[in-house]
Amino acid sequence: MPERIVAVRKNGQGSITEMQLSSGQVIDYKRAHEMARSGELEHVNLIRGKDGDQHLRSEPDGIQSNNLDNLPSF
Repeated sequence: MPERIVAVRKNGQGSITEMQLSSGQVIDYKRAHEMARSGELEHVNLIRGKDGDQHLRSEPDGIQSNNLDNLPSF
């Protein structure tokens, strides 16, 4: 069953560095990429940014509060 990202940890520059999953597990950004690529995370996609790198993005649904940047901190 896919996991859901429920909270995030950001560095001093405001970039997400770690995520807490619905199971309570904490993963880093690289592991989240791997899990998103393999379908282990729900409601998250990988997109190619203007910089050419792949980035995590929540599925667009018009609800701001569930965007990755707006999730609670842990």
